[in-house]
Amino acid sequence: MSEAPIAVFDSGVGGLSVLAEIQQRLPNESLLYFGDCGHIPYGEKTPEFIRQRCALMARYFREQGAKALVLACNTATVAAVAELRRDFPDWPIVGMEPAVKPAAAATRSGVVGVLATTGTLQSAKFAALLDRFAADVKVVTQPCPGLVEMIENGDLDSSALRQLLQGYVEPLLAAGCDTIILGCTHYPFLKPVLLQMLPAHISLIDTGGAVARQLQRLLDEGQLRARGPARETRFWTSGDVPHFAQVLPLLWKKPGSVQRFQW
Repeated sequence: MSEAPIAVFDSGVGGLSVLAEIQQRLPNESLLYFGDCGHIPYGEKTPEFIRQRCALMARYFREQGAKALVLACNTATVAAVAELRRDFPDWPIVGMEPAVKPAAAATRSGVVGVLATTGTLQSAKFAALLDRFAADVKVVTQPCPGLVEMIENGDLDSSALRQLLQGYVEPLLAAGCDTIILGCTHYPFLKPVLLQMLPAHISLIDTGGAVARQLQRLLDEGQLRARGPARETRFWTSGDVPHFAQVLPLLWKKPGSVQRFQW
């Protein structure tokens, strides 16, 4: 069982940022990745629809023999992680949440900005994170419609993307934020352009590394760590396979076969 693969799921290609953190921390693990690109963006879907998609995906990868599951999507975690843990009590399942706690600890100005999808910012889970970890800081939230779709198309540096992103970060800078949470797994791919755009004292925080550490802890608890060597990462998408295969090298930068997820 320890040599079985780990399944990583996202609404699209954003979870590849988490996949990279997992591979870096756990290089002996074999990985499976599913991007539900045929139904993106999840931020515009109902919680019930997202739960149905997550349940379908979880059953599929359980049947594929995956030894653990990572929900590399904030919106999917909010909607479905509790139900999945209830339905699969013996399966290690790791979810995502915006990095409110480390951002609150890191800020010097006392003002933290959040770039995220509308669905994440409106969720009860996000409100609970603020109540728990951000009582002593000011949090300025900024929904970012359009960014996910541009990244899904492989656009990481166009003038249109820069203009859209500039409009989202300016209110955070005007409010005095010195720490910005990247609250969507797609957004770490924009770090290079953000670092060019932002003053040098601004810190960017995401949760991919924390997810990889939590996954490692759960594998160690269950004595499930692989000895390796890892097999080639396999990819599935519910969207257009040629498009996914075209975008994959831009974001993953490693070889991998892409298959169609039929449901």
